[in-house]
Amino acid sequence: QVQLVESGGGVVQPGGSLRLSCTASGGIFRFVTMGWYRQTPGNQRELVATITSGVITNYASSVKGRFTISRDNVKNTVYLQMNSLKTEDTAVYYCKVERTNYWGQGTQVTVSS
Repeated sequence: QVQLVESGGGVVQPGGSLRLSCTASGGIFRFVTMGWYRQTPGNQRELVATITSGVITNYASSVKGRFTISRDNVKNTVYLQMNSLKTEDTAVYYCKVERTNYWGQGTQVTVSS
């Protein structure tokens, strides 16, 4: 059983930054690809970024150049550094173990002046 616990959400002004964290239990973290997703009301969850066990990253075009995904296999934690935030980045952000149905509980990010 894998548990994912996210933190780091909040309210920030446009142009600001936030760093999300997702810590995993279960002992498999270093072997799996991790992903960050986001969801707004009435819409499907969309992929934001992924990072493989070999630290290969992939980003949605809407966040490329502004967001950075990284991981710390000692801390079993994946991060999402979000810079130059825009109002359209407002969403609930979830982490996920790719190719499984293990999701975190979500953390709200609100970008507003």
